[in-house]
Amino acid sequence: MKNEKSRKGLVILLLVVAILISIVPFLALKGAEFGGSDDAGSQMVAEITGTDYEPWFEPILERYIGGEIPGEIESLIFCLQTGIGVGILFFFIGRFYERSKWNK
Repeated sequence: MKNEKSRKGLVILLLVVAILISIVPFLALKGAEFGGSDDAGSQMVAEITGTDYEPWFEPILERYIGGEIPGEIESLIFCLQTGIGVGILFFFIGRFYERSKWNK
């Protein structure tokens, strides 16, 4: 029982560390400017059509921080989403595997 509690504590600690790793650079690089594929795409559209490109919507996080999100932070957030999704997917795959093992 004690071993299970220490594992739960370790898992919670690791989740908190992972969240902090994703948030701290976001806050530390608040004024940084990085170019990304979205910027390059809008520049190409403006170059080809000869008019300014007007995006259809504004990213949600840009409203809250008052500027553009650095490309590295966008990549970090995307990787975090991917990791969470893969974790959930393989958690359920593992559960189904264990269930089939116990049913035999």
